[in-house]
Amino acid sequence: MAATCVVQPLDLIKNRMQLSGTKTSTISVISSILKNEGVLALYSGLSAGLLRQASYTTTRLGTYEWLSQLTSKDSQPNFVMKVLIGCTAGCVGAFVGFFVALIRMTADGRLPIAERRNYKNAFNALARIVKEEGFLALWRGTIPTMGRAMVVNAAQLASYSQSKEMLLNTGYFENNITLHFVSSMISGLVTTAASMPVDIAKTRIQNMKVVDGKPEFKGAVDVIIQVCRNEGIFSLWKGFFPYYARLGPHTVLTFIFVEQMRNFYKTYAYSYSS
Repeated sequence: MAATCVVQPLDLIKNRMQLSGTKTSTISVISSILKNEGVLALYSGLSAGLLRQASYTTTRLGTYEWLSQLTSKDSQPNFVMKVLIGCTAGCVGAFVGFFVALIRMTADGRLPIAERRNYKNAFNALARIVKEEGFLALWRGTIPTMGRAMVVNAAQLASYSQSKEMLLNTGYFENNITLHFVSSMISGLVTTAASMPVDIAKTRIQNMKVVDGKPEFKGAVDVIIQVCRNEGIFSLWKGFFPYYARLGPHTVLTFIFVEQMRNFYKTYAYSYSS
């Protein structure tokens, strides 16, 4: 949640670029937001972003830690096992995470005034979605969301653990904040490249409108096909730099916070309870 407070504007820019449907640039999106909505609009959807981290990231990191300890109590699991554990953790986290509210709130400012949803905060968004669209609408786009989460977590958690292990084995690093920083930067780059196509599919499905009972897209594969057909294959990586600019620092901050809290727990809470 602390990391999200830092990178929320970059997440908003990334979502706007993915939803544009036309060729655009990071600078033009930022200029449009500042001109039409004001500087505070860069933090639109912050409450939803914090709610997502409190639910999704808490679950995925906790599940990854638990499964890692369960599958290999006395040593580090191998890389294949790390990937499988990461997939599982991401899938579980995505199911309980509140993604729809975040996508709706960060995308609202780009809609015509008459079509804006104008949610007051994340909880207001969830309540109105249930009231206006039904309870199951909270899980709209769950399949591509879970698919994205499996890719993200397999890439992010496995590459972080593997990078940290390999860097330690070189003898040039100690288990400190420098190691955590370098490992998380490697993890952020790997995760960005691997996850952007499924992230675009997830974003467009969660923001799509249903007209006369007919949804705009049939599923994640349909989104990817239409994007490639109408915008070109490289549009699957549209918003790469704001995405990495968001994911890189977010990954770094998240893992640094996690490592420090883990050390605090082992030093104080665990030793006290023992």
